[in-house]
Amino acid sequence: MDFGKVFSGAMPLLLEGLRLTVITSLVSIAIGMVIGLLVCLMKMSKHAVPRAIAGVYIWIIRGTPMLVQAFIVFFGVPQIVRMFVTDFKFTALTAGIITLSLNAGAYLAEIYRGGIMAVPKGQTEAARSLGLSQGQAMRKVVLPQAIKFSIPSLVNQFIITIKDTSILSAIGMAELVNKAKTYVGSTYTFFETYLVVAAMYLVIISILMIISNYIEKKLKYERRPRHRDTH
Repeated sequence: MDFGKVFSGAMPLLLEGLRLTVITSLVSIAIGMVIGLLVCLMKMSKHAVPRAIAGVYIWIIRGTPMLVQAFIVFFGVPQIVRMFVTDFKFTALTAGIITLSLNAGAYLAEIYRGGIMAVPKGQTEAARSLGLSQGQAMRKVVLPQAIKFSIPSLVNQFIITIKDTSILSAIGMAELVNKAKTYVGSTYTFFETYLVVAAMYLVIISILMIISNYIEKKLKYERRPRHRDTH
């Protein structure tokens, strides 16, 4: 085993893949947060149609493997679109971001819903008594608190999204695992290369876990009831 050879030969390639992994994850989680919030509000709507649409979306995304979703987006969607636009092209990066965003959005919708349900109903009632509409109370009072409660879960979803990028090597996206496969294909240093890849994932995810734990402890401290000093 020659780890020195892997570090000197593979590291530039792996760092390039790691950069794409992180950028793809950041873009996907940002889009997923928007999708998740929209789907969450649809699922909590008083109207049956948006509730049904949100429910079906969450059911499909959570009930199917992400690899299958990636194949549908990368291979299936262009096949349908080319029936109308013959020169339509879809890059693996675009397909990867769409897949990750849709996948994260379904899980984030449930995270947001849990955060909203964690806000005491008295907050909404107090906002309504001050003359705010239901939408204004949700936007100005409930959502800011719900998002704050959801921050640790949002960080955890970001961790999951980073790890899920490895699945996208199956559609040819040049992320970290794909770059490692390229290097291994020419050097046959399977153990050393994939061990380095695992270490790179572990470092990034450990940092995010530390951040998540810190935020969670801080939020628990802020929620702790404060007792007045009667002396």
